[in-house]
Amino acid sequence: MIRIPSPADEAALLALNNAHAAELSELDARELSRLLSIAMAARVIGDAEAFLLTFDQDADYHSPNFLWFRQRYKRFAYVDRVVVSPTARRGGHARRLYEELFAIARAAGHTRICCEVNSDPPNPISDAFHARLAFTVCGEARLPDRGKSVRYLIRTL
Repeated sequence: MIRIPSPADEAALLALNNAHAAELSELDARELSRLLSIAMAARVIGDAEAFLLTFDQDADYHSPNFLWFRQRYKRFAYVDRVVVSPTARRGGHARRLYEELFAIARAAGHTRICCEVNSDPPNPISDAFHARLAFTVCGEARLPDRGKSVRYLIRTL
């Protein structure tokens, strides 16, 4: 069941996020709470088996990836993070979270969904997943302060 996370979920979401910090970026409890409070859409499946965190163009968020999209698009929904627990993978959770997001974004009048995927270090599983959902590359960046490079992806709704 997909649901909006509650404060009781935050410790488990933080642990799941930080177990995948190389792909996502590490958070502390305070920042996770703040991000959840400003999200356009935050969703969790089960007991933190998977979660999704999304912002729209007006969010008080300063990630270099989010700002890259803000400089180029007037209106968008940005997937900041989607993560599935290793024990829940291959169960369709990420796809269901994205489908829920697509519906939320359409209802809010959005016509595009944006995200990024690491290219260095590579993330071939995420690349393949996003390609199956019809995301296409719209840019690239090197983030030296984070020690990685990313590909920016977009999907029209």
